[in-house]
Amino acid sequence: MKPLDPRLMRYAQSTRGFLVFAVALGVFMAVLVIVQARLLATAIVDVAQGRATIATSIPVLVALGAIVAARAVVAWVGEAAAYRTSARAKAELREAALDHALRLGPTGPAGTDPGGVATLITRGVDALDTYFARYLPQLFLAIIVPVAIIVTVVGFDLLSAIIIAITLPLIVVFMILIGLYTRSRVDRQWQTLSRLSGHFLDLVSGLPTLKVLGRAKKQAKAIEDIGDRYRSTTMGVLRISFLSSFALELLASLSVALVAVTIGVRLVEGGIAFSTALFVLILAPEAYLPLRMVGQHFHAAAEGLGAADEVFTILEMPLPVAGERTLLPEAIAVSCLGIGVTYPGRAQPALYPTTFDIRPGQVTALVGVSGGGKSTLLAALLGFVAPTTGRIEITGAGDLSQISPDYWRARVAWVPQNPKLVAPESGTQPTVIDVVRLGKPNATTDEVRTALLQAGVLDEIEALPDGFQTRVTDDGTGLSAGQIRRLALARALLRDASLLLLDEPTAALDGVSEAAVVTAVRAAADAGAAVVVVAHRAALIDIADVVVHVAAPTTVDVRAVEGVAETLVSPTQALADQSTRTSITGTGW
Repeated sequence: MKPLDPRLMRYAQSTRGFLVFAVALGVFMAVLVIVQARLLATAIVDVAQGRATIATSIPVLVALGAIVAARAVVAWVGEAAAYRTSARAKAELREAALDHALRLGPTGPAGTDPGGVATLITRGVDALDTYFARYLPQLFLAIIVPVAIIVTVVGFDLLSAIIIAITLPLIVVFMILIGLYTRSRVDRQWQTLSRLSGHFLDLVSGLPTLKVLGRAKKQAKAIEDIGDRYRSTTMGVLRISFLSSFALELLASLSVALVAVTIGVRLVEGGIAFSTALFVLILAPEAYLPLRMVGQHFHAAAEGLGAADEVFTILEMPLPVAGERTLLPEAIAVSCLGIGVTYPGRAQPALYPTTFDIRPGQVTALVGVSGGGKSTLLAALLGFVAPTTGRIEITGAGDLSQISPDYWRARVAWVPQNPKLVAPESGTQPTVIDVVRLGKPNATTDEVRTALLQAGVLDEIEALPDGFQTRVTDDGTGLSAGQIRRLALARALLRDASLLLLDEPTAALDGVSEAAVVTAVRAAADAGAAVVVVAHRAALIDIADVVVHVAAPTTVDVRAVEGVAETLVSPTQALADQSTRTSITGTGW
């Protein structure tokens, strides 16, 4: 991120007024510094040369005290304004980032970890306090004060002004070099923290499963290792900060010494007046001080700068294109033609080019190893992720990217991998019937009962103390993971959607519940819906009409259930031979 990124003023508009205020304070501070140096030099010279005594210098000393007090007041006012601006700017950035992340889809920014995004919007944005309160005001002082001092010194001693003008850029050059070296360390520190946050979030979410499988201790060891890396990275950043502060102090001291030596030699030779020499010597350190302070505060603000840069990256992610409201047929058929997804900033594709067809009345099962891109493929079908390669065509309606996302999703029902039991209205705690009716708000109680029966959870809900009126939280506190998943399935079934997308609907279910879900999935397809299911269990795969193996582009494992043997097809062959793609119901790689 730049020292003063224009994106900050665009997304945090309260920053604009503060910048004008900071410039005004910088000018006023420069005037106070010059006046203070002039008064101090005059008082010392007058007393040293016998033109005044301590008693007669009291007015000058009082003026000096007033200048010092004014500088303290200006510093306090600037810091107070900076903290207030920081609070407003952080609120604006958080609101903008959170709103944009939600508009990108329920999965958030494509390719980002939810834990990392949460850490970025909370702790990361909080780190901007130091940027506003320390770094930004000092940045303006580092520009205004040295320029004002050089202009002032030119009128008294041209040689000293030239020396200051030549040595000041050397500090800036060293600051840039140190900043470039520090940036990679700070980026690494932030990436480690984001990885730690995401890993911890995943661990907490899956802790019951890990405990059952006896893997909890190994995960604790993994978090400890990441924590150690974060500690060592942070200590590395602090070490660079201390060393760079020493380097800047040394360079500034040598520069002031160079000015002092030249003045001393000329003073001995009578080439400069004592009052002028003293005035320049008092001003010279003030010219270097703001730059030294910028270097010192840069490291403290580096985390906030890095976090703000990440926030701007999220804010600049393009939103899904709002296509036209295209008339969709009653029975939706979809052709995925070589669709692949590579998230921004990643070299490895999240989904390799995949080709297959989705037809009404059929169950299409997506199988493959975890992380192979199955959930990403569902996100692409929902319009949450735009394919990097290939296209998704809706028979009779054209490319999916040209269809209004809201209009398209009104015909789709989706059960994610980790469903939430949200209320139809924010701020209220939903009941079970509210959760299911979210799929169809005008559904009758009998329709809700039918959907719960199809999902195999009706008896368990009726057995609850309050039955349908049992209140639940978003994360389903009081319900088992299997009950939550089946409530989400009932909500999807109640929707009567033309396209049903299910991400591991039988996970965390026992045999009886799994059989009920499998029956419901098959019944939805037999009723005319096109069903796409991410499957890891044999029960779902066995009822599938088409099985598409989603994997890396080495081989294709596609099985059309109705009498067609398993077929291995290379990606090149599958794309080149259109007749092959038509005859085999699904092809994927």
